[in-house]
Amino acid sequence: MKIWVDADACPVVIKEILFKAAERTQTRTTLVANHFMRTPPSRVISFKRVASGFDVADDEIVKNVCPQDLVVTADIPLAAEVIEKQAYALSPRGELFTQANIRQKLNMRDFMDTMRASGEQTQGPPPLSQSDRQAFANHLDTLLRRHAGQ
Repeated sequence: MKIWVDADACPVVIKEILFKAAERTQTRTTLVANHFMRTPPSRVISFKRVASGFDVADDEIVKNVCPQDLVVTADIPLAAEVIEKQAYALSPRGELFTQANIRQKLNMRDFMDTMRASGEQTQGPPPLSQSDRQAFANHLDTLLRRHAGQ
């Protein structure tokens, strides 16, 4: 298992959880973003900078992800592509995207996009809570234990 992080919008606290887990389990972890991002000195943590542009980081992740890898992203279309490649997709809020729930998530995302395009004022997501962080850490730990030694 390798971890890929859609890092442009990933909260700092989630990156810190990922860095600790990657070191503890010696799991290769790559942050992908279109602007420079500092990572701790590590032989398992790396950063890949991509060109600016719509979905460039997403495309890089999809190109490189393998079955059973983990992608950390809040981007639902990216999560859907990752699941199609038989990899895992986990949101920074700790929600594991699966074959069973991704279609509903895509439909809701499209509905909200339509609402915003029609001029409807919608609220953004609430701030990341302690329970979100805990849910993320728990799912991450479960996936890492499941794939230990692979």
